Amino acid sequence: MNHELRYATHPNDAKTYDTSKLREEYAITNLMTTGEITLVYSLIDRFITAGAVPTTSPLQLETVDYLKAEYFLERREMGIINVGSSGTVTADGVSYHIKHKEALYLGRGTKDVQFASDDANSPALFYINSTPAHASFPSKHVTQDEAEIVHLGSLDSSNERQINKLIVNSVVETCQLQMGMTQMKQGSVWNTMPAHVHNRRSEVYFYFDMEGDNAVCHMMGQPQETRHIWLHNNQAVISPSWSIHSGVATSSYTFIWGMAGENLDYGDMDTVNIKELR
Repeated sequence: MNHELRYATHPNDAKTYDTSKLREEYAITNLMTTGEITLVYSLIDRFITAGAVPTTSPLQLETVDYLKAEYFLERREMGIINVGSSGTVTADGVSYHIKHKEALYLGRGTKDVQFASDDANSPALFYINSTPAHASFPSKHVTQDEAEIVHLGSLDSSNERQINKLIVNSVVETCQLQMGMTQMKQGSVWNTMPAHVHNRRSEVYFYFDMEGDNAVCHMMGQPQETRHIWLHNNQAVISPSWSIHSGVATSSYTFIWGMAGENLDYGDMDTVNIKELR
């Protein structure tokens, strides 16, 4: 397991960052590394973002020193979405076969977690979010058919999209973690516009389904002091509570949003009028 720790930052500090510093603080570019689990522990809501790419043998989820825990999920919950080929997550002896774009929630207290691919030559790509948990809820496999589906936007405004709510309180009971997947329709490239912030929660965006040299320009920062970070396929970006989180890409794409904070209200947003953005 490769892991690193990142600290929380003040918006006044972020105003002074150049491109390389912005990327150092917020971009996560090496999540999907073959044969490894790669993990970033952010002190923003103590949010863990990780990727697991098993090939010829299963990968074991181990605890890390930052947690000071006997095992990884001793005081945490976890959401997993497979963005690769089919694979299996085994949790305390129970095996869950997770297909492409399906999800798995693991509750606090799950001790033994292993990741495996059906085919080492076409591995599963397990995208992982984990947050502190105050209670233990049952683990649950969530298929695309079980997701709560919302259609938003239009082709005229270049933001026609389908939101798949996978790990939300209307689908599975969690402490604070929420995860879902937004698929842009062909010809649409803008996500989460008009933009918003929410001081009650932070987020992480993971961008995928981009082919070749295509990229997404992720917008962040306070509404009147915005910055941008360019991201490529299978890369993520941390979004503090004071920051907008919006993007536009050179092709259609899919992204996974993960949220943590003090409530489970998906609609808790402080929207920003497009004319007010700077």
